[in-house]
Amino acid sequence: MLATAGVLPSGPGWSYEFKWDGVRVLALFTGGPPDLFARSGAVVTAAYPEIADLHLPEGTLLDGEMVVLDAAGRPSFTALAERMHVRERNRAARLAVTAPVTYMIFDLLYYDGNDCTGLPYLARREKLEELGLAGPRWMVPPSFGDGAATAAAARENRLEGVVAKRNDSVYLPGHRSPEWIKVKFEHTGDYVVGGWRPGARKLGGLLVGVPTPEGLAFRGRVGGGIGAAAERQLLAQLEPRAVAESPFVPGVVPREDSRGAHWVRPELVVEVRYGNRTPDGRLRFPRFLRVREDKTPAECAEEGEDGP
Repeated sequence: MLATAGVLPSGPGWSYEFKWDGVRVLALFTGGPPDLFARSGAVVTAAYPEIADLHLPEGTLLDGEMVVLDAAGRPSFTALAERMHVRERNRAARLAVTAPVTYMIFDLLYYDGNDCTGLPYLARREKLEELGLAGPRWMVPPSFGDGAATAAAARENRLEGVVAKRNDSVYLPGHRSPEWIKVKFEHTGDYVVGGWRPGARKLGGLLVGVPTPEGLAFRGRVGGGIGAAAERQLLAQLEPRAVAESPFVPGVVPREDSRGAHWVRPELVVEVRYGNRTPDGRLRFPRFLRVREDKTPAECAEEGEDGP
């Protein structure tokens, strides 16, 4: 179940959780250590060996967010990026020591073979808390009844935002529902990569856009936030997609951005944090956050349209 971007709701009938800057992971128990799945359905069990010691009855399914916490206890997506694509068990074991994950469990979908998705949020939450899931690398983060106070605490602790959930909302797998509302404190969006430019390093900046009926609309060049690991990941996915011509709407990419550009098929989606957008739609102060392998270009929508 996915949340809809919006403003923080108020009044009775809502509960509020912190929004964690991580990746969504489902944990399925079939009689041993859990099998872990990304939102896309990909099996990611090997990436997170820390969770192997979490044991629950067969036929239990949890929903949560996998995060790496920094020294101040705040999620660091940069640190998580080193973990999330690892599938080689020995390397994952080494990273589990230097950059351990914490599984933030926020929902109970099945327990001991019994379907809980049709129960209201508060009932699922009560059952989840009764399980006592407080371990070395997993926990059930708190839920609150005061939205304004939750948002204030999230801002004070420099968290990504807040998720508000209707107390009577059932769990709708695969649906983006207005019964859950996510409130981000900074603007982020998912954008399609149409090209890249070299810089001080081989990859100096991504040329990104959004699909429109006229074609791929240019939204700017994203150079910040691309560390060495991200550069390797991006180049490995972009170089095989090379094409001779720009995939953007003709004439929309400024000469200073298109000069020396390497064009690619518009298939890769990235999440970008930015300050705001100019009147012509360009991103101001953009920074690369992550590759969104769980999203297709058709799913990219900017805030103010059909929130990401």
